[in-house]
Amino acid sequence: MISEEARAHEQRLRERRENPPEPPEGMDPVAAARLANDMFGSWATDPGVERREVSAGGTRAIWVDVAGSRPDRVLLYFHGGGYMIGSADHVVPMLGHIAGAGGCRALSVDYRLAPEHPFPAAVDDAVAAYRWLLDEGIQAASIVIAGDSAGGGIALAAQLALRENGQPLPGGSLPISPWADLRCAAPSWTTNAGSDMILSKQRLSDLAELYLQGSDATEPLASPLLGDFRGLPPMYVQAAGGETLLDDCLAVTALAARAGLEARLDVFAGMQHVFQYCAGNMPEADDAVARIGAWLQARWAGR
Repeated sequence: MISEEARAHEQRLRERRENPPEPPEGMDPVAAARLANDMFGSWATDPGVERREVSAGGTRAIWVDVAGSRPDRVLLYFHGGGYMIGSADHVVPMLGHIAGAGGCRALSVDYRLAPEHPFPAAVDDAVAAYRWLLDEGIQAASIVIAGDSAGGGIALAAQLALRENGQPLPGGSLPISPWADLRCAAPSWTTNAGSDMILSKQRLSDLAELYLQGSDATEPLASPLLGDFRGLPPMYVQAAGGETLLDDCLAVTALAARAGLEARLDVFAGMQHVFQYCAGNMPEADDAVARIGAWLQARWAGR
């Protein structure tokens, strides 16, 4: 039985899917999609964060601090949006809740978006932000690299790039509903099509094409599910039971386990894609954030 708040959230999403906002006349479709996303706003309550903009390796980013934040423990975060929409600002309220639960600070990265900046621009920006943290004196073991949806894919791909370049790897990885295979071919794209109020196979396939712009979808930095996870740090994956990306989440966790990683997966039945964005407004989101906080605290224990 899901909460009334979760049912209300699903209904809002259903109404938006069935009655999408009309774009302003003459506006470019990409700009219209970004405007619609911004107008929908954040679903999380703002727990009272301190935010400060920085340039993280040449990329705009936002430090998110709350009471009790440890400056030497960092959640490096990449927002979702299919590589085309979203921003570092949009996830700040949610990151405030996660930082409070995990006793850390968060760095939300405004990586470059497609179609203006196609693959691998987003991964390059992620790697640059991570290296910037190291240059700032943050220990690799005290960084957890994270993201949701496309941002979860970026978090995974960045680790593959860091390992191939001989860089020290982070202390953990937190992909939330990661989009890890840009081929969009898993069964849940069909079986969960009726329950996912946010994503569709056609929509994500179109976004993949905009992001790849001719690059091969089987390239591991584009589809990290097709990469080699050996040597990566412990991983915690969260997924919604009704989302079309469920099989990506299951496959990522299975691949991590086969590679010998300490891998954990929590699937929240009846939830929508990245429901964690509702932290402070939905008990299921608060439960998910509390689990993330406990996992982060365990990762940093003794450091």
